[in-house]
Amino acid sequence: MAFFPALGGSRLRIAAVGFLGLRALLEELAPGYSSLAEVVILDKAYGDAVESIAHLRQAGGVDAVVSAGSNGSFLREHLDLPVVLVKPGGFDVMQGLARASGKAQRLAVVTYGEVPSELAHFNERFSLQVDLRSYTTEEEAEACVQELAASGTEAVVAPGLVVDLARSYGLEGVLLYSRGAVREAMEGAVEVARIARLEAAKREKLSTILGHLKDGVVAVNLDERIETINPEMESIIGLSAAQLIGQRLGDVRSELSLAGTLRTGEAVVEQVQQVNGKTVVVTRMPIVEQGRQTGAVLICQDPIAIQRLDRSLRSRAQPGSRHARYGLSNLIGQSEALQRVRQRARTCAQSSATVLIVGESGTGKELLAQGIHNASARQSQPFVAINCAAFPETLLESELFGYVDGAFTGSSRGGKVGLFEAAHTGTIFLDEIGDMPLPLQTRLLRVLQEKEVLRVGATEPTPVDVRVIAATHRNMEQQVAQGEFRQDLYYRLNILLVHLPPLRARLADLPMLASHLADKIATRLNNRKLADEGLINVLVEAAQGYDWPGNIRELENLIERTMVFHEPLRMGGPVTREALQEIAPELFSLRDAKPSQALRSSRAEAELMLLRDVLNECGGNRELAAERLGISRTTLWRKLRRLNELKP
Repeated sequence: MAFFPALGGSRLRIAAVGFLGLRALLEELAPGYSSLAEVVILDKAYGDAVESIAHLRQAGGVDAVVSAGSNGSFLREHLDLPVVLVKPGGFDVMQGLARASGKAQRLAVVTYGEVPSELAHFNERFSLQVDLRSYTTEEEAEACVQELAASGTEAVVAPGLVVDLARSYGLEGVLLYSRGAVREAMEGAVEVARIARLEAAKREKLSTILGHLKDGVVAVNLDERIETINPEMESIIGLSAAQLIGQRLGDVRSELSLAGTLRTGEAVVEQVQQVNGKTVVVTRMPIVEQGRQTGAVLICQDPIAIQRLDRSLRSRAQPGSRHARYGLSNLIGQSEALQRVRQRARTCAQSSATVLIVGESGTGKELLAQGIHNASARQSQPFVAINCAAFPETLLESELFGYVDGAFTGSSRGGKVGLFEAAHTGTIFLDEIGDMPLPLQTRLLRVLQEKEVLRVGATEPTPVDVRVIAATHRNMEQQVAQGEFRQDLYYRLNILLVHLPPLRARLADLPMLASHLADKIATRLNNRKLADEGLINVLVEAAQGYDWPGNIRELENLIERTMVFHEPLRMGGPVTREALQEIAPELFSLRDAKPSQALRSSRAEAELMLLRDVLNECGGNRELAAERLGISRTTLWRKLRRLNELKP
């Protein structure tokens, strides 16, 4: 598990890499460290040096490396070991120039990397007329020596690589490094190796402890590189420790990334995630040593084991999102009808009573349900939605209430948590409740009355704390009268009623809605040119006589259809009335009648339909209907009379 291999002996092992003069200094100083470390000197460069160090690691391990110049930089890039560079100081340069000046007149100093500004200033200030050069690669070094030889330079003060090259071109080569610089690098390597050895011992001890845990654990440093990982986490990720150590956790498994924890220093506990096909409960925590953050740790737990201890985990043990994305502010529009809906929804959010949302298909009933949930005290808890019309009876039963192990043929091993349990402490949204089969209505009534769920095949009920929001496009009172829906369940559901008006009853919101949907669709299609204001204007004008049977969903689909089919729009061109008529002919279905008559007829029909819908829902009770519509009984009577007169 350790970042560096375990070593056989008690002494540290340091690989010192250098040529000629540097090698001579290393050989001279190495015996002085024999009590602390074994120093292995390598006369290698670049890839050959990396290969030799790899062999040393296999044979007995390496704790640190000492090198210099471009060779040292190359080793730093290609080794997962600490590499300490020999760094020449100003005294080293002066000493080298002093030695070189006794052998030649025309001198040059070649350094790895940029020429130190202090050296350049010193050279200019004292008119030394020393040619100053630098290099970063072996090719640049050789080109530099060639230029110096061609210009008449006689002696070069430089690192070992350049000294060798200079001598091969007949120039005098003086090593830039002094004994003091090499000794400082050696002492630095010994200290780095000692600390690394201590850290490796700590990690080995920690790994032994973690290896016996049933939870998956991985620890990273401040760079999010994996330092320690236990076998259980190897199994979760699907890779071995040898493949993972030193890798960034976010690069290996982005869903497990600890970058956010390293950035904020805040712990996040009990998040349910999918990792490599497995559901796990993830906890992220910063690692703080002596008041300073040094890394982070991630713990993955088996949710089945936790379920036995913490019933609240039921709300998070299932895969998929359990959070409401929308708030009441996502209800687009400023019409009087929509403002009344928002106000009633805010009132509903202050209560935990069951809510029944009534509205045509495509009006946004689930969005309203999410808005009520997010405005309530349960907003941080799960929001679970299911369409009751989308499942056959037997499957809907197991989805809603869950089942125990062996409840029926084909049931999952270990059973399954139902959506009511998954919504524990939160909200469950039952869409199209009017389509729920009668036998399940009986079970649902019991859940609402007793606040407990009995899984299929179970004998003991499980208590649940769930707020229910139901929705339908049907006339529930008519269903009750016809025996299609239980009356007692209807009264249990119809505690807080919200009527969501159809689009034809809030045409004043059409421009704002169309603009919002156009922006949303253009973003999804990755072409901002599609969100053209001209499209909105033409569409709104053309739709004045249209009753929008599919409501907002139909509007969204129509806008996307126009964006896809109208080629000029994709290039930033305008949408014409003629083009829109070809793409969406349904908007112009009333154009054969006189314009004013068609518009008048359409609006009258829409308003009359809304009034009659509400009256039907209220069983013909005009006082209750007027209250739901936010108007007086007199106004309701007057509107009905006037609209019936206007109806052709």
